Amino acid sequence: MGFKIAIAGATGNVGREMLDILAERGFPADTVVPLASRRSVGQEVSFGDRTLKVQALESFDFSDTDICLMSAGGSVAKQWAPKIAAAGCVVIDNSSAFRYEADVPLIVPEVNADAITGFTRRNIIANPNCSTAQLVVALKPLHDAATIKRVVVATYQSVSGAGKDAMDELFAQTRAVYVADPIETDKFPKRIAFNLIPHIDVFMEDGSTKEEWKVVAETKKMLDPKIKVTCTAVRVPVFIGHSEAVNIEFENEITAERAREILREAPGCLVVDKHEDGGYMTPYESAGEDATYISRIREDPTVDNGLNIWVVSDNLRKGAALNAIQIAEVLVNRGLITPKRHAA
Repeated sequence: MGFKIAIAGATGNVGREMLDILAERGFPADTVVPLASRRSVGQEVSFGDRTLKVQALESFDFSDTDICLMSAGGSVAKQWAPKIAAAGCVVIDNSSAFRYEADVPLIVPEVNADAITGFTRRNIIANPNCSTAQLVVALKPLHDAATIKRVVVATYQSVSGAGKDAMDELFAQTRAVYVADPIETDKFPKRIAFNLIPHIDVFMEDGSTKEEWKVVAETKKMLDPKIKVTCTAVRVPVFIGHSEAVNIEFENEITAERAREILREAPGCLVVDKHEDGGYMTPYESAGEDATYISRIREDPTVDNGLNIWVVSDNLRKGAALNAIQIAEVLVNRGLITPKRHAA
């Protein structure tokens, strides 16, 4: 008997990716139910070679559902995740609603899969921020090898991280530039077409944005609370794929060549690092791919035991949908959940 899976937020960018990835990876699901708000009821979404009709989250009965993959935003998650979990359905939530709560595991399977056993306390597992997920996949094997002391990261985040409307805004503004129409801004505080915006999420008292704070807090929670992390998060006019320039300081000696060897063997990582024109990955090339790509690996001579790396990944996949499904696969493969007897 296979599992019954619900996807809350199935009509959004990440929800649709979840449906695609469940089908691609052959997840052992007998039943997949797309859910969204009442205004989306009856809308059709694709799942493999099938077409599914969206049902209402508000009226769905979760009592015979095994896993709910949530990508419906923080406010919806806060309202519904505890109710869904109380019905005996494991919630894997993509929002930030539960990431920083001590009794909710925050999981990237390549990094801290063993922490997943803590899900039994709340029946909720948190998926990390998209930019943190790819970062810790690259940092984990290096930390194991040489112990990271400090990380300085600048992110270059695509507009899809802000949703479909943000992607539409980039398209509309780009078109407006070419035809000399007025530039209209809505999702972003400034024009995004042919521009960069060093501002993602709200500002905090210390001058950081919440996006930058997320990278710091989540890296510490998943990897090591002793690591010092600082981040500058930048929105760039790219549709899909987040990039990061990462400077790392280690306690122990590590060479660039040794780092390449470690990362080539690390789960979820692919090294593309040739010292020639085009010998590196870009966000455009990462779109639709599952790996976290690492390029431009080189030693930093300004600090002891320092490295610079360039990290690129598809934020809708590893940064969100893929990671959530990998978490579900850990639950299944480790026998932490078994299918319920589904109601007829």
